[in-house]
Amino acid sequence: MAVAQCPASCGELIQGWILGSEKLMSCPVEWYSTVEVGYGSALADERPLSRAMVGRLLQYWHYPADLSQDIRIDVHSTIPVAKGMASSTADIAATAVATARHLGHRLDESTLAMLCVSLEPTDSTVFRQLTLFDHNDASVQIACNTQPALDLLVLESPQTLRTADYHRIPRQAGLLAGAPTLKRAWKKIQESCLTKNPHLMGEAATLSAIANQRLLPKPDFDALLSLVDECDLYGVNVAHSGSVVGLMLDRNKADVDYVKWLLVKKQLTHHWPKQHLLRMVQGGVTLL
Repeated sequence: MAVAQCPASCGELIQGWILGSEKLMSCPVEWYSTVEVGYGSALADERPLSRAMVGRLLQYWHYPADLSQDIRIDVHSTIPVAKGMASSTADIAATAVATARHLGHRLDESTLAMLCVSLEPTDSTVFRQLTLFDHNDASVQIACNTQPALDLLVLESPQTLRTADYHRIPRQAGLLAGAPTLKRAWKKIQESCLTKNPHLMGEAATLSAIANQRLLPKPDFDALLSLVDECDLYGVNVAHSGSVVGLMLDRNKADVDYVKWLLVKKQLTHHWPKQHLLRMVQGGVTLL
């Protein structure tokens, strides 16, 4: 048996029209999908995309397809589904790496990314480093060597949106309109990583969130921006294809209880009734 885990994401740090096509950079957080792969019969409640990933790997390494019938996949995850937290990417990426180990192989990150996008648009949480990623075809993978330390108060909404449904929404005009803003945001991301400056990371994420209001608007967004200013937080990031929002902060400097109180006062908990205080972490799939 082999076991691997991959982190969730609090939406994206940036997403939009960058360097000639739509790309994203996920915001990995300390919430994980853990997948066990071994010999055995399939579980009744197994996740279809994880099974599909096993099929992709068998094909990639030229194993007989019916070997899949002898492989058991056990996914352990409480990551919210269809809210923009990369739950599906975490499942299939951890499944891929665990299956590879079970079969006696290794997967480099680029190959893993290619296999994942062959199933669905993929979050850049598959990479250990923060990475600007073409989530549709894996053709662009630009890594940042370092990242600043920060926390996120993750605001969870009851609203759901499947990735496949989002990608059917016409959005080319909105993406192109936001391109100048995303160019600035991408530059700030690079500066933030070079200097490990969380303020610049927050500024970049906020720019991307503002641009995304054209495409998938978040309710009471101006009230969120006002709260960020009032509490002197780093910024706000959003799930560009989901409902989750992150308030970017330092838990040792910000008064998190006061932030939560303001969320109630501004009636923002009507939209986001659940909150989770999480660290931003390194991405990538880890064998356990």
